[in-house]
Amino acid sequence: MLSIYPAIFYKEENGGYSVIFPDLNHLATCGDTMQETMEMAIDCLAGYLFTEKLEGNKLPAPTPLEQVDPYCEDTDEEDRKTERFVNMVSVDVEAYAALHFNKAVKRTVSIPQWLNNRAIAKKVNVSKLLQQALIKELNVIQTI
Repeated sequence: MLSIYPAIFYKEENGGYSVIFPDLNHLATCGDTMQETMEMAIDCLAGYLFTEKLEGNKLPAPTPLEQVDPYCEDTDEEDRKTERFVNMVSVDVEAYAALHFNKAVKRTVSIPQWLNNRAIAKKVNVSKLLQQALIKELNVIQTI
């Protein structure tokens, strides 16, 4: 399912671009080119939404595009001279997380030979068991 939030884009003095998500505590990122900035915006949005869901936090509803003021109330006069535009940024958080956040990492774990032999005999998936034990030990809430 796509998550879509408005973002304010503007060019920096150094030639790069910045992007701000006003609905998400002014979450911000940047890039050297517009292409890179959009990629960073998607990554930033996905990471924020993924973390908020993992922590069980309620996400704010996105503001309709036409209601977003590209110049926030605290924008000073100099910054108001910078051309800005609002665009929607979308990401399928679950799909993005599966590719970028939930990648399995290989770990080397040492256990006694006798324990390994018993696990093999009982056809225990040691990786799965270790994941379950870590989730329980760390009190991780799985929502995604």
